[in-house]
Amino acid sequence: MTSQTRVHIVSLGCARNDVDSEELAGRLEAGGFVLVDEPTEAEAVVVNTCGFIESAKKDSIDTLLAASDLKGTGVTQRVVAVGCMAERYGTELADALPEADAVLGFDDYADIDAKLRLIMSGAHLEAHTPTDRRRLLPLAPADRQEASRMVSIPGLGGPDDLPAGLAPASGPRAPRRRIGGGPSAPVKIASGCDRRCAFCAIPSFRGSFVSRPASEIVSEVAWLADHGVREAFLVSENTSSYGKDLGEIAALEGLLTDLSRVEGVDWIRVSYLQPAETRPGLIEAMCSVDKVVPYFDLSFQHAAPGVLRRMRRFGDPESFLGLLERIRALRPRAGVRSNVIVGFPGETEEDIETLIDFLGRARLDALGVFAYSDEEGTEGVRLADHVPEEVIAERFERVSDLAALLVEERAQERVGEHVRVLVESIEDGVATGRAEHQGPEVDGTCTVTQATSSLAVGDLVWGRVEAAEGVDLIVREEQPQ
Repeated sequence: MTSQTRVHIVSLGCARNDVDSEELAGRLEAGGFVLVDEPTEAEAVVVNTCGFIESAKKDSIDTLLAASDLKGTGVTQRVVAVGCMAERYGTELADALPEADAVLGFDDYADIDAKLRLIMSGAHLEAHTPTDRRRLLPLAPADRQEASRMVSIPGLGGPDDLPAGLAPASGPRAPRRRIGGGPSAPVKIASGCDRRCAFCAIPSFRGSFVSRPASEIVSEVAWLADHGVREAFLVSENTSSYGKDLGEIAALEGLLTDLSRVEGVDWIRVSYLQPAETRPGLIEAMCSVDKVVPYFDLSFQHAAPGVLRRMRRFGDPESFLGLLERIRALRPRAGVRSNVIVGFPGETEEDIETLIDFLGRARLDALGVFAYSDEEGTEGVRLADHVPEEVIAERFERVSDLAALLVEERAQERVGEHVRVLVESIEDGVATGRAEHQGPEVDGTCTVTQATSSLAVGDLVWGRVEAAEGVDLIVREEQPQ
């Protein structure tokens, strides 16, 4: 292998995985590899897999197989699986998918460049035997910060993790290399989860909850600003838990204030909030701290109290609606997105009606609907009263159709609003981007009409919503009020 070996990274799944992919890219580039945008130009294709639900796992397998097909073209020589699915299944995935030349877990990330050099030379690396990563850290959150330095936690590397050659001239360096660019970037503020939701396997392979020190996060956001980022998208498995292991109840509120002082970043977006942990003080901070956009990603998952208890979650329609009321009392135009699961074991028709009634009253801007499926290693698999698959399919279709109608109605309610749009692309003179209430990739877009010829990607432009097409908005450029 030469120092100019070309690598292409495919990032699947969530924004947290995207951060991990950029960490891998930074480490590989620091190790002498050349990152390329097209898999057909790469001698090695690294697939950062997703292992969340069955459809995501299938997508990961299909992507690995497609990458393996490139090995017959004369350019691509090796295909490597990393990420959540690789960590979760390890040797099982390696045995089932011989097309992949290696299956690497999170513990391989720190020296991924050395591992890839061995793989390129033809060496065989044994896949790991998966373990419950929650056992790697102390049970008490207060004891985890010191212990976490001895554990590989993707995306939580320190600011001095790369050689000085990769540092921007204007400030601290971060252990990542941008992939694809764009004016918005995810920033991982914590990793892992302490909750035991009965449908979710993520804690077993992502580990216990660990917050990233605020100073490192601020340094990374400053580094991203130096690279043209205007929006910092804060991600984790459970952002509302930030600081529980730092001994600071209001750590997230303080972090938001610190980030608002970073020059060059205009929007700070918070994601993955647990409704039961969303404190009044946090709501107030998100609605008042400069640069924090009024956007609430609240993971309701259901509304029927009995179903939520079986899921090992908390809440009911009135408490959820009360939370939304508090938010909208401070910021009437705040954006709210959520996800729900239908067909969880024990769910009844009455439960579905409770969910449907709640959704009709919640006025959500975006809503993901998932059909329950058993995930190995979760409590849900062992629960009685599994809902028949054909009933799950019918409920999924019913709630999905309702969700599409409701978010379109919510978009129509925004006609006439004055919004600020972050421009993400310009094609044939037409600018497209997102308003403050729209999260990256999944919450709809804004198309700016009558845009000035001087607009560029990364600009923030004011406009009036003239129409809605589904969840997408048509915005006419106007001067700020």
